[in-house]
Amino acid sequence: MGEAEVHALRGVDLEVRAGEFIVLLGPSGSGKSTLLNLLGGLDTPTSGSISFQQKDFSRADEATLTRYRREHVGFVFQFYNLIPSLTARENVALVTDIAASPMSAAEALAWVGLAERLDHFPSQLSGGEQQRVAIARAIAKRPDVLLCDEPTGALDYETGKLVLEVIAKINAELGTTAMVITHNAAIAGMADRVLKLGDGRIVGETRPERKLTPAEISW
Repeated sequence: MGEAEVHALRGVDLEVRAGEFIVLLGPSGSGKSTLLNLLGGLDTPTSGSISFQQKDFSRADEATLTRYRREHVGFVFQFYNLIPSLTARENVALVTDIAASPMSAAEALAWVGLAERLDHFPSQLSGGEQQRVAIARAIAKRPDVLLCDEPTGALDYETGKLVLEVIAKINAELGTTAMVITHNAAIAGMADRVLKLGDGRIVGETRPERKLTPAEISW
């Protein structure tokens, strides 16, 4: 930023295993979103290396990163980024039209409990339903990795639990690797592994003794 240089991440060494559910905890500015963006191919590191399935993406060109994101990664953000003029089915179909072997939009929406809301527009859906459409859009291409940046941040408690249940189901039943950023330490109980970030570093790593279901979590 001008003459100011910000080290968003420094000295991070991380291996993510297929099928893991990882929760990233840490205060604002700790580097969580930067880490997720790097892993998802939305950003590239100034140093170090990032590899996926033995392929190095650290210095990949934009076409290679686009193909990586399209074929392997699903993104869910705090804000739903749905197109208001398209129905739930049409919002999901935007992804199925470019994926190699996708689910149908109807199947993806059924996975998130919205089989009866296919032809509703975003304005006709609650916040939790809109977030579930966003998740359906992310999983419709059958990604290897689902990256979620504060997926419950704009939702109330009960609605947030519904969204977490969907993410946990996708991780457990589809075997999709899931990484979830949150400020909410209670969500950590759902994880196989919890990484705590601070000042751009991983400052702690824990493995819950027993993986909780979303129904068992309260915050």
